[in-house]
Amino acid sequence: MARAVILLLDSFGIGGAPDAAKFGDTGADTLGHIARECLAAGRPLKLPNMAAIGLEAAAAASRGAKLPASLGTGEIAINGAYGYASPVSHGKDTLSGHWEMTGVPVTFDWGYFPEKEKCFPKELVEELVGVCGLPGVLGEKHASGTEIIKELGLEHMKSGKPIIYTSADSVFQIAAHEESFGLEKLYVVCQKAFALVQKYRIARVIARPFVGNTSEDFNRTANRHDYAVPAPDKTLLDFICEKGGAVTAVGKISDIFAGRGVTSSYKGKDTAELMDRTLAGFAELPQGGLLFTNFVDFDSKYGHRRDIFGYADALEYVDRRLSEIKALLRPGDLVVLTADHGCDPVWIGSDHTRENIPLLFFGPASPDCCLGHRETFADIGQTLAKHLGLSPMKHGTACF
Repeated sequence: MARAVILLLDSFGIGGAPDAAKFGDTGADTLGHIARECLAAGRPLKLPNMAAIGLEAAAAASRGAKLPASLGTGEIAINGAYGYASPVSHGKDTLSGHWEMTGVPVTFDWGYFPEKEKCFPKELVEELVGVCGLPGVLGEKHASGTEIIKELGLEHMKSGKPIIYTSADSVFQIAAHEESFGLEKLYVVCQKAFALVQKYRIARVIARPFVGNTSEDFNRTANRHDYAVPAPDKTLLDFICEKGGAVTAVGKISDIFAGRGVTSSYKGKDTAELMDRTLAGFAELPQGGLLFTNFVDFDSKYGHRRDIFGYADALEYVDRRLSEIKALLRPGDLVVLTADHGCDPVWIGSDHTRENIPLLFFGPASPDCCLGHRETFADIGQTLAKHLGLSPMKHGTACF
């Protein structure tokens, strides 16, 4: 029997998607721009393990040009199946990317809040304050999560008013201090907010707890929780569970799929802990099972915060630890390293970018070949469904 693993580097785009202009992202290139800036700083980006499963070749095909410098050393012998995929979902958000790669492209438009002061409908804010018994709210605008906590954290602690904000994504975020406001209270407020935003077609409500005593030391914690709309159709995860297989979710995967199609879930405070959880879960994954990890720091800590070198350091860290993943491989195993969208740290603003994603398959069940350009992320789900002996899904074409 077979096992499958998805290692998702959240926001690791490798060049603009064919429709990037529609999203104002013509020229966005997360990997390419990181590699360029690292080279200019005299510290070339080195990802030899990813290069050995085809990242450099996949990026060159996606970008239409080679990267500024080699990711490895010397000639690279590729051992894996590599290519790139373009999104067909209407949005460039987290849910759209994850659902599409598991067989359910988002063919409808999410609701969004306008980029202006007091961006939320007055009636929504009034309903939230009333149903939760709040003294009021702070924020009510598009903002970086870390910046708005610095700006309003102290006022929040004094007043007891939670901070509400959004971004270019279909999201309603609520930040509150874990101690002065209370973590469980924040979760309750978010659950009630989730019910209220459904009529606006909002994809997620995110609880953003933080700690600290001053604007200089406020820090978001690992107790983030996403309240997400469930996928409108069965995903790869659902089909595995229906067949009696195990689905191990690491990071925010369970939240993204609203807990559906998940048999066990593990969180982690950072990339290192998420990798540790991944290794532990993979070692115990039974035959016929899927392990799905989202490494969120690439997006939340580095992409959105436009931290080029933090992103580069994290890439190199994961690359080093891929050897530990390979050491756990058993006959029949198939691993894919991929992403859900881009978040170019060189790009304007602080939002996601519409990009192609890498498809890097490796393991005993992977051929050594070029997969070329795949027209939808759903080819990932279709490939894994075939590998795990499931019936074909509605969308996508198996890569091999």
